[in-house]
Amino acid sequence: MNEHTLSRRLERVAANVPVGARLADIGSDHGYLPVAMMRRGLIAAAVAGEVAATPFHAAQRTVRDNGLEKSITVRLADGLAAIEVGDGITAISICGMGGETIRDILDNGKAHLAGHERLILQPNGGEQPLRHWLMHNGYRILTEELLQENRFYYEIIVAERAEPVTYTDEELYFGPLQLQARSPEFLAKWQRMLRQKHKTLASLEQAKQWVPEDKVQEIARQARWIAQLLA
Repeated sequence: MNEHTLSRRLERVAANVPVGARLADIGSDHGYLPVAMMRRGLIAAAVAGEVAATPFHAAQRTVRDNGLEKSITVRLADGLAAIEVGDGITAISICGMGGETIRDILDNGKAHLAGHERLILQPNGGEQPLRHWLMHNGYRILTEELLQENRFYYEIIVAERAEPVTYTDEELYFGPLQLQARSPEFLAKWQRMLRQKHKTLASLEQAKQWVPEDKVQEIARQARWIAQLLA
């Protein structure tokens, strides 16, 4: 993967960024997403934010090698602190990290959110707490995608600030729109997850050390939800 050829996962993230957006890509790594989108003429400007020095310098190099220093600003900053008022950001992408981490980035960076930005989020697991944060902070989920790449399942959640919405526990767990669509990838993912839940419950029964009962009950409850979904 590079700025010319994005992974399938990042291509789907790019497809959910509005054309002409001013994009903040948080945790930009090598800066491939904003650079690819700028090269294709899909966005007006971008900020690539990185908290660690090595990927920050890598992103700087990608931007410089493509002659895009005037269009893409690379900043060394923690989370949404990479965004400045004058940037006029209209879309924020946060990809390739756990859902709890993305939730914490959004929560800690609330002061940097103007409220009109589209959020394009690609969590690696932890989708439930991320959806929970979106619901409790006035965001409606517009689209959800699930794709498989290199044996892993990846979810893309797109949200915007809207009228208050309430999702059920099951919708927060599975994804409200995915629960409706029930794509083949969605069903295959949850068939795999059900096997994992049963394996986990069996190993907890055999465990020598004490396991909190509420943890066991939560896993059992999730297994029941999945079994009902697949029935």
